[in-house]
Amino acid sequence: MPNFHIRKMELGDRQEISHLIHHSLNAYYDSIGRGRPMPGDPIGRAIFFDVYWKTDPAEGIVATDDDSGAIIGSCFVHPRETHISLGIMNVHHEHFGRGVARSLLAAVTDLGKAEGKSVRLVSSCFNLDSYSLYTRGGFVPFNTFQDMMVSVPEGGLDHPAPEGVTVREATPDDVKAMGELEMQVSGISRLADYQYFIRNEEGFWHVSVIEGKEGLDGFLVSCGSPDFNMLGPGVAREETHAAALIHAELNQNRGRSPIFLVPVNSGDLVAQLYAWGARNTEMHVAQSFGPARETRGVVMPTFLPETG
Repeated sequence: MPNFHIRKMELGDRQEISHLIHHSLNAYYDSIGRGRPMPGDPIGRAIFFDVYWKTDPAEGIVATDDDSGAIIGSCFVHPRETHISLGIMNVHHEHFGRGVARSLLAAVTDLGKAEGKSVRLVSSCFNLDSYSLYTRGGFVPFNTFQDMMVSVPEGGLDHPAPEGVTVREATPDDVKAMGELEMQVSGISRLADYQYFIRNEEGFWHVSVIEGKEGLDGFLVSCGSPDFNMLGPGVAREETHAAALIHAELNQNRGRSPIFLVPVNSGDLVAQLYAWGARNTEMHVAQSFGPARETRGVVMPTFLPETG
């Protein structure tokens, strides 16, 4: 029997989980020679805990060591009306080999089975340990993305926006149409997420939309936190719509270098992004425990909150 147990996250776990995320991600990138992505104060990683606690209070889970009482593993859980997203999972490297990650994963897939929902995630193609963990656990890959980065000048992009597409800022009135669009494109919906992004209580979220003849043709969120700068989530009916949304949200992050994920099979979109100076930084794969419908458009996931 393992000498650790799984329990729900508590508000008092904030600092310990933030330290764990900071330590685990830096240790992983050190191990593959990529350099530490999270220098500085580990409590800066509290953005993960804070966002998930605001959107899904007490839904995350942790593994605690029975001898020391320390948190040795954590996983954010993001239940939504159509599915469950599995957020960032971390295990302290000193506790590898004890089955901690496997136990955390089983707890989430058991929840999915109990609720009759697929569990979805996006994991790094570079981390074969995590890829093996998920596929051994019953997850099946269904989409591949390239992580891209653009350094945006202080004055904004030097390249014009795609012609013939009008992008505007989202309002609360767009929430229903955003849900309908994502259901049409990828077969999932998460109305509470759209509401959360548009409310922007923290002051670092921004959402753009494109109006179409029948509802919306696309939307894209960006996170401009000092601790996490990324575009997504977003969906678009066509690659031209996705390009216009990315252009708009890049300009919301002037003077910074946000990361974003685009499908590897969106060739015209990728070519446009290269023309804007984008470079590749990593690759990720979307996986599902349970059915995942074929995508009918462009999907741009993010890691905070995990969108799958």
